[in-house]
Order: sequence, then C-alpha cells, then structure tokens
Amino acid sequence: MSDRNVDGLRDLPLWRTFLAAYRAGSVSAAARTLGLAQSTVTAQLQALERSTGEPLFERFARGIRPTPRADELAARLAAPLDALASAVGQDSTAAAPVLRLGGAAEFLARVALPALAPAVAAGLRLSVTAGLADDLLDAVRTGSLDLVVSAVRPRGRSVAASALCDEEFVLVASPSRGIAPSAELSAAELADIPLLAYAHDLPILRRYWRHVFGIRLERDPALVVPDLRALAAAAVGGAGVTVLPSYLIADELADGRLIVLRPTDDPPINTLFLVRRPGALSPHAATVEAALRAAVSGF
Repeated sequence: MSDRNVDGLRDLPLWRTFLAAYRAGSVSAAARTLGLAQSTVTAQLQALERSTGEPLFERFARGIRPTPRADELAARLAAPLDALASAVGQDSTAAAPVLRLGGAAEFLARVALPALAPAVAAGLRLSVTAGLADDLLDAVRTGSLDLVVSAVRPRGRSVAASALCDEEFVLVASPSRGIAPSAELSAAELADIPLLAYAHDLPILRRYWRHVFGIRLERDPALVVPDLRALAAAAVGGAGVTVLPSYLIADELADGRLIVLRPTDDPPINTLFLVRRPGALSPHAATVEAALRAAVSGF
C-alpha cells in the first residue's frame, strides 16, 4: 500500500498551525493559541515551507509577515479549516463562542452597543475593540476580529465588505455662540469663531469647507481632541464650531443644545462598511449584522 500523502490530509495539523500563525502575526502568539511549544510551531512552519518549496513568512524581531503565497493559501484555507473546526468541535455543554467586533469608539458607544444590548442579554458573548480603521482592518484580515465597522473600504479580496450606511456631517455650534443658522452662511462669517477639530490637520473640517463652502480651509484649530464625543461636549459648552456626524449628536440637536449652522440638502457623507474576517463566522454573526443594520436604518 502506498504511503504517499496523496490528498494532503496528513498535513492538516500543519495547516492549522499555519493559519494560526498567519492570523496571530507571530510564532509565540500562535503557540499560545494552539497550546504548543514555540519550537513546535516553528518546526511545523518550516516543514510546510519545505513541502511548498517556498517561504511562507518573512521573519522579523517582533513577529512574522506573510508572503504573497501565504496570503493566497490563507484565503483558500481559512473557510474550510474553520468549517471543519466548527463541525468537529461543537460541544453542547461549552459556552457560546465569542464574537469579536471592532469599530470607531464613537460608533460603538452611540450605535452598536445599544443595538446589541438585547442580544447580549439573550446570551450573545461579545468582545469589542475600538480603534482606527487601518488597525481594525489589519485585525480582521488576520482573524483577530470577526466583524469590523470601518470608515475605510478595505482593498483586495482577502476580506468581504458591504456598505452599512452613510453618515452625514453637519456644521454645529451652541446657540450661545449667537450664530444665526442660514443656508447662505459663509465661511467668512465664521472667521472669528474658534474651530474644534478631531486632528491637527483638520480632516473633517477641511472636507466640509471644501464640499459646502467650496474653499480650502487655512485656519488653525483652537481645540484638538481625537474623540468626536468630546468635540460634541466642547461645542455644547460654547467653545466654538465643529463638524460632526449627525447620528452622534441626535439628542443634542433634538433638545437644542446644538444647532445646525448651515442646513443643506447636500451634506458631506462618509460610507461605513461592515467587514467580515475570512473563513466561517460565529453563528451569532448574522444576529449582530441584522441588529447593526436595523440601528442605522434611520441614518
């Protein structure tokens, strides 16, 4: 009888190690995930590289980086290996798997967590990570996160992404600033009003000035804080004017603590995307996605 590994099934443990290393970004992290010695993980990866005849990872002092060949293999292997693990690893007595969700802190706090609270109360286990879009997309590509709400559309085909909603941006201030709202409000009328910005390069403000006023914003901000909720609080306190997504300040607009200074039928918008990791997802993923889509239906 032939002892050849014709169908490759004998290498399944090695490919499981490969996928863990690919997602973790380091040999040591993969070893912890798999419950193996670091030397064992290293030996298994080397065995796979000998088998494929080419390197799968570049080694660095602080981790490993997949080669294009590894990206290709991970994209092909993630779904079947995850499905196999799910099929043979189910235990009716085990706790439900944790769904790992990522997004901007403001969206998570204002929209996602209130929308998912009933599901959590009903048994959903959820781990939430707040961060910047590029970092979150890296995490979902490597499998560290299951779902990400991203303000940046991911490039390539390593992850699946679909539009979730469009967020609209509005120019706001406290009524105490004494600025009369008007569809004809000019940028010149705001020249002496302090600007409240998310970052020193004023990305949101510059975009608004270009889209609505049709000019380049050349001013320096009076306040910089990388948290849109903090900007809203500062604006409510009368610190100055800022540009914010309307969903984030719905309550402040409704009760008059903030006013829209320049109403327009053509506000700047930004599309948020729901990004899914490669491979099989938790059975709760559909529940989470449905809850998020229902929560943003009124945007």
